[in-house]
Amino acid sequence: MDLSHEFGLAQKETMIMATSANGYAQAVQPIAPEAIHTDTEGLIAEEVRIPTSDGEIDAYYAAPEGGQSLPTVIVIHEIFSVHEHIKDVTRRLAKRGYLAIAPDFFGRQGDVTKLADFQQIFSEVVSKVPDAQVLSDIDAAFDWATQSGLADPARLAVTGFCWGGRITWLYAAHTDRIQAGVAWYGKLSGQSDPLRPQSPLDVAASLKTPVLGLYGGQDTGIPQDQVAAMQDALKDAGSPSRIHVYPDAGHAFHADYRPSFKPLEAEDGFASMIDWFRTYGVS
Repeated sequence: MDLSHEFGLAQKETMIMATSANGYAQAVQPIAPEAIHTDTEGLIAEEVRIPTSDGEIDAYYAAPEGGQSLPTVIVIHEIFSVHEHIKDVTRRLAKRGYLAIAPDFFGRQGDVTKLADFQQIFSEVVSKVPDAQVLSDIDAAFDWATQSGLADPARLAVTGFCWGGRITWLYAAHTDRIQAGVAWYGKLSGQSDPLRPQSPLDVAASLKTPVLGLYGGQDTGIPQDQVAAMQDALKDAGSPSRIHVYPDAGHAFHADYRPSFKPLEAEDGFASMIDWFRTYGVS
């Protein structure tokens, strides 16, 4: 795959290195000096309030200036919510011609960007967020985008990182509204509870849209036996979905603001995501 064509060259042309930690979640300080910052030239990039079934949620979106009926991607955040890295991902997609929307799925439960302790993030916020609420919020974000005229309702996709990677699999089983999904190192199995009744492995046979999973072979939080089990379940279901494993990458290899960042794997993953969207008619 030509990395410079799909990611590297475009990134070099449109990005500058971040010079401060402004906008990043407290729990991930200090920010790596190679953290990428994408400018807003030629874009609309701003905050918005999206109506949902029980009020409004905050979101950040980016799109080409003057764009209408655009291919649209919901960017599903990590446990750190919509901090600077997730905003930057939306701008990277907007530079490619997409409307990219990153809703804050944790707002009802708390502001994780202000919490400096990972355990506090999980115990006080993440553990209290119902899957059903998140899936409904994604529906609402697509409703807002299509009703605004910005989105083409026939060209919709989701992508998510870590916590958001798991949600990406679940959303692909929740609806046939989208054309494709890309899950970055999202948890594949785990103990169920009333707020999280199913795992991606549970829904592998009932995916309504094709998902590309991008995983690290050195990810200690997602063992390779779980990845293999998911691959087997997809194969048994005759699903077009598939998983690609980067043997030398660990968890969060796309997170350029963290020590886990693996530039080559991140570039290839981003290029593969764009190719996946193109293959399934999103762009």
